[in-house]
This record gives sequence, structure tokens and C-alpha cells, in this order.
Amino acid sequence: MKVKLKDISITKGSYGINASAVDKVSQKQVSYLRITDIDEFGNIRSKNMKTVDSKDYEKYLLQKNDIVFARTGNSVGKNYFYDERDGKLVYAGFLVKFSLNEDKVYPKYFKYFAQTNKCQGWIKNMASDGSTRPNINAQQLGNIELDLPVYSRQKSIADKLSIIDDKMRLNEQINANLDELMSEIFERYVTEANAFTTDSLSNIADYKNGLAMQKFRPKGADKGLPVLKIKELNQGFTDSSSDRCSSKISNDVIVKTGDIIFSWSGTLIVKIWAGTTCGLNQHLFKVTSDKYPKWFIYKWTEYYLRQFQSIAAGKATTMGHIKRSDLKQAEVKIPHKSEIDRLDKIISPIFKNYVNNILEINSLKELKNELLSKLF
Repeated sequence: MKVKLKDISITKGSYGINASAVDKVSQKQVSYLRITDIDEFGNIRSKNMKTVDSKDYEKYLLQKNDIVFARTGNSVGKNYFYDERDGKLVYAGFLVKFSLNEDKVYPKYFKYFAQTNKCQGWIKNMASDGSTRPNINAQQLGNIELDLPVYSRQKSIADKLSIIDDKMRLNEQINANLDELMSEIFERYVTEANAFTTDSLSNIADYKNGLAMQKFRPKGADKGLPVLKIKELNQGFTDSSSDRCSSKISNDVIVKTGDIIFSWSGTLIVKIWAGTTCGLNQHLFKVTSDKYPKWFIYKWTEYYLRQFQSIAAGKATTMGHIKRSDLKQAEVKIPHKSEIDRLDKIISPIFKNYVNNILEINSLKELKNELLSKLF
């Protein structure tokens, strides 16, 4: 049976809160969901969500069986199905809400249909109807059409896909705990060490800047690589909207899963790259060392991140940044080699598990994509 989204949902009060109103809120109690907080599988990945006063925006709180769609820009069609484990959420004005009627559809079935290439292709085609900036409204989204099997079949399909989602979520929770554990050991035994020598960040690691990838486009039959920019670093993955560069670029600006990436301009962050192989754009450092373990240079870079963010914020430019001289002035403690070796036996397995969990998440994403294409 074919149905349209408007036949199985309610759209009353569908548009969210304007961002300018959120900035004026003083009491912060509830997370404010933006397009940039959502990944390609409809999950919240951001750790830096804004917050608002729930008393002022109670009517915008997401409820059970609510799904929101991005209605504009390159992320048009990206969607999020409310999960109570994410806590209380209100949603941004560039998102459109539909409340699914569980008497007419198994809500999670539509959640997964909304992630399929079939649904996403329809939305992007409709949103790009002659306009320079993709845009779609609630009325148009309500015309999304899908095949609706019997309720038991809907539930069976959705429950299978939920198992994959839950495993990815568990891996991410485990990684959050592993990262916290590495930080605790690092702070206790490295930053508070009594016996140590000193050096600088610029000496303990190589901070390799990326390339202006618009000058290194794929040529001929070369399919190229997705480009890692600050947007991709923030969201943790590349996607169909990412630029592409030649696959013939130097290996030292090719980024692989588990590499340390430090954004030194604009939004200053340091992360273990969780996406697949890509090309490093300018304004990002790939951090490596042939002297010290990966966890050591990662945690020392992270240790100085707030100081670097403060330096960048003080720049009288539109895009704050740090210089290599700031890396040189960042003093690090280096415990005796025997102590580093001892800690390495403890922390390296933790770090390895951290990266392995990322690799498993990526494999689960591939499996989920395959199932989405076959089940819908």
C-alpha cells in the first residue's frame, strides 16, 4: 500500500525556533537541535549543542514519534527521529517537524525509510527545483510517498535496523569513557609528573598543514578522495556534499581513520578522525610523531586546546587562528622514558580499542546502508 507522509502524520506547529531568539535566552536547561548536530544516519553526534530555557519554548519540545527534516541548504533532507535517550530537545527553525501516527505506521519504519537513498533523492530533487539554494517546505515534504507493508513487517524491518543503531551508539558511549580514562591517566601521571624534562608541542610532533584542495581536483578517470574540512571534522565524517580532491596527493596530507586532526583556524578543535580515507584541507593539521606514542601527542595537543582557543578568539580578524609560534611556546612535560614506556603499556591498548570501535562503527554504517537499499 502506498501512502504519503501527510497521511500518517500531523504537521501542526512544524517549524522550529529562530536561532536569533535562542541567543537571547539566559537560563539554559534544554538542548537546542540544529541541522549541524545531526549525522547522516539521523543520530545526534554533536557535543557542543546550544541550550535554551524550556519554559519559553515548551511548545517546541520534541515528543515521542516526532521526526524533523532539514528544509534548506546542502543538508536538505537530513533528518532526526526523536530518541528519549537524547534528553529534552527543542528544534531549530531550519528544521520541519512531523508527528507520526503510530496507529497508521510503525514510527521507526518511517524513520529508516527517511534515511534511504530513495527518500533522500526525492527530497533533494524537489528542493533543487530551479533555485540557487536548495529549499523545501512542510507541504512539499508531506508528499513524500512510500510503500507501507503490513504492520508486523514494518516492525520486523525497523527492529533489525535498530540493533545496528544501538550497537553504534554503544560503541560511541564506550569511546567517550575510554577517552575520559586516557585523560585521567594522562593528567595524573604526565601533567603532574615530578621527574621530567620540558619541550614544546612543535618539537614533540609534526603538525602538517593541509592543502588548498580546490587546486588539486580529480582529473580524468581519477574518482578522487573526499576533502576533510572543518565541517567534516565537526560532524565526524565526509558525505555526498563534501568536496573531492585528487587521490594522487602526497601521503602526508592523506587522512585515515584514527589519525589525529587539529583545526587551527576558525573553530579550533582536536579529534581522532572517525571517518574514512580523505584529503586534508588547509587550516587543518595532521598531527604525527616518530618520537612519542600517538596518545601522548594527542593528549598534549588537547591539553592546550582551551589556551589556543583563547588566543584565536583574541585575533582582530573574522577567522581567529593560532600560529606555529604558539605551538613552539606551548611547553610540555616529558617524563623519563621508562615512565612513558610504562604508561604506554597501559594507554596504547585503550587507544587501540578506541580506534577499533571507530572502525567497527564505520563497518556497521556500511552494513546499514546495504540493508536500507535492500529492505525498502
